[in-house]
Amino acid sequence: MESGSNADGYAKHADRARAIGQGALVVIGALLVATAITQPVSQLLVDAGVVAAGSPMETVAQTVLQFLGFLIAVGGYVLVTADRSLIEFDRPDRREAITVLAGTAVLLALQFSALFVFGLLGISTGENQALLPGRADPTYFLYMIVVSVVLVGPGEELLFRGTVQGLLRRAWGVWPSILIASVVFGVIHIPGIVGAPGEALMYALVATGLGCVLGYLYERTGNVIVPSLIHGLYNATIYALQYATHAG
Repeated sequence: MESGSNADGYAKHADRARAIGQGALVVIGALLVATAITQPVSQLLVDAGVVAAGSPMETVAQTVLQFLGFLIAVGGYVLVTADRSLIEFDRPDRREAITVLAGTAVLLALQFSALFVFGLLGISTGENQALLPGRADPTYFLYMIVVSVVLVGPGEELLFRGTVQGLLRRAWGVWPSILIASVVFGVIHIPGIVGAPGEALMYALVATGLGCVLGYLYERTGNVIVPSLIHGLYNATIYALQYATHAG
């Protein structure tokens, strides 16, 4: 009896380690696919005169290519593994549409509340470099509003919530999978932050908290489209506020 119990324990640990390994491979694969697409194609666009090198529009093009890479990687994983039950999605109903609006408001409230508290404590979270191109040309923010809803939200949520959290849930359960996937989501933002290492770490901490909310809502609704829309609308609102500030 004890031997069987030990065997079950080893199998459980093996399943958990395998899930983490699979999740890590999917994230690394998505980053590699995105890089392989973004660099050469954006250079072709520059060479063809479609966008100017170093311009805000080149950044928009690179963002589009990056998140297309994420979508291709996720789709490729599902096709190769034939694991079509991994990602749960459906057409949002009325209740889920309300959840999208409420979830977007919650993320914004958490974001600004965190920044307010950090400000009182004298803590800076650095700045996402995705905001910088709009300082030279505020119309950049208008393009990014659309890109956020159409590609950024769906790309990141299909990767981190749909795939990574989905894989982890099978071996770790709901709440550990939400936390682990959210930590990975937060850490992956660190290279894109302008500021000291400590500031980037604080930004990642906020992103992890927002990721936990998105992960919870995915589990609650069983529909990855819900966090995808919330994420996209959250980003779009940030860009809209930036446009209002800098265009004004």
